[in-house]
Amino acid sequence: MNNSKLLNCKCYVTRKSSCYFSVVFFFLMMVPMLSNCQKNKITSKNIEFIEYPGFPEAHSSWGSIGYNDANNSVHIGVTNHKDKVALYEYDVADGSIKLNGFINDMAHLRPFQWQGKIHSKIIADQQGNIYFTTDGGESRQEYLMNNPKGYAGGFFMKWNPKTGIFTNLGMGLQYESLKDIEMDMETGIIYAISYPQAHFLVYDPGKNDLYDMGRLASAHVPRILFTDWWGNCYYVDWRQRLVKYEKNSRELVFAHESLPAFEGTPGSKIITGITSFAKDNENGIIYLITYGAKVLAFQPQKDGIGEVKDLGGVYDTGSSEPWRPYVPNLNFGNNGKLYYFIGGHGNYIRNERTVLVELDPRSGHRTIVYEYPLDELTEVTGSGVKDKEGNLYFAGRKRVAKSAHASASEDGTSAPFMIIFNPEKEVKK
Repeated sequence: MNNSKLLNCKCYVTRKSSCYFSVVFFFLMMVPMLSNCQKNKITSKNIEFIEYPGFPEAHSSWGSIGYNDANNSVHIGVTNHKDKVALYEYDVADGSIKLNGFINDMAHLRPFQWQGKIHSKIIADQQGNIYFTTDGGESRQEYLMNNPKGYAGGFFMKWNPKTGIFTNLGMGLQYESLKDIEMDMETGIIYAISYPQAHFLVYDPGKNDLYDMGRLASAHVPRILFTDWWGNCYYVDWRQRLVKYEKNSRELVFAHESLPAFEGTPGSKIITGITSFAKDNENGIIYLITYGAKVLAFQPQKDGIGEVKDLGGVYDTGSSEPWRPYVPNLNFGNNGKLYYFIGGHGNYIRNERTVLVELDPRSGHRTIVYEYPLDELTEVTGSGVKDKEGNLYFAGRKRVAKSAHASASEDGTSAPFMIIFNPEKEVKK
């Protein structure tokens, strides 16, 4: 029915009753639509914050979150941002969270092998084992000249939540952190990227073989790896070109062109690459967000790189630089829409507020659906963490206090928590 025709009816004296009926009929038709709009409005009931027990000095999480389909659980790495890292497990079915232990103890690390945090995502294999890598925590911690203990290097770790068996799979490269991890689910081969030299590593845990594919970047290196549906792994080089590790040929394939970027985007933003991703499995699309605040739709192909579509910026920043917003998180809802929080490291599109944005990739429409002051939510990380019920998970933190010695760009002390969000229904308490 064309509702505009109903609104255009003319109320002549001889047709009062007919026009009255048409107007009433129009509003009766609109009631379900208005009701549905109200029903789908996002409120505080769609979002829940879950605190971490047993770790009072906890500071943050840095993308270290993942869903375990076989166990129906979410796993999170939480750090004091110095030398203590906790591993948490959230049971989706009963809504409980528990502390599994601290990494240095579980992995039987010596004092000189201390780890500052888990920076990688947490991934699960088909049997329900989870994998992650460890990190020095801060750049100054990773150089012998600035720290009396130095940094030995990051480790590959494995945890079986059903048996409680924790396995230290060994170090990656000496003196290098391991910033991110991915896995080919067919073969169990693990991919990782090191820091600060950005070596692309291929690790076979079954054979304990580690292959160094060489350096792909430098300086403030890109943090995120992701895989396609064939088990190939992707990264970006220092020009922000997609680099694909083809598992069948065991070779690196480079894209001819850099990923889209706003004109004038600083080199420091270009070189840092991708900050988050989420997969639309049904349509074969991997959505990406770059450090330069671009949203991209990547359609990988089995051979070669595949097509990249520029969906524009994360939000209209008005007169300020479009590349400035910081978005180290992304999720894809069952409703076909993208969700991400903008904010962190001093980059916000609304003064002293962190905002949750809904992006419909079909229409390109962006909407701020919720916002928080910084003492409630300062920064959010996590890529594509979603359970069987369509709940979306993120790792958040809030500003607690600011040190008198902190610079204007630093967030000071923070407190971490897990975020559960469902855009279509209330989150169960």
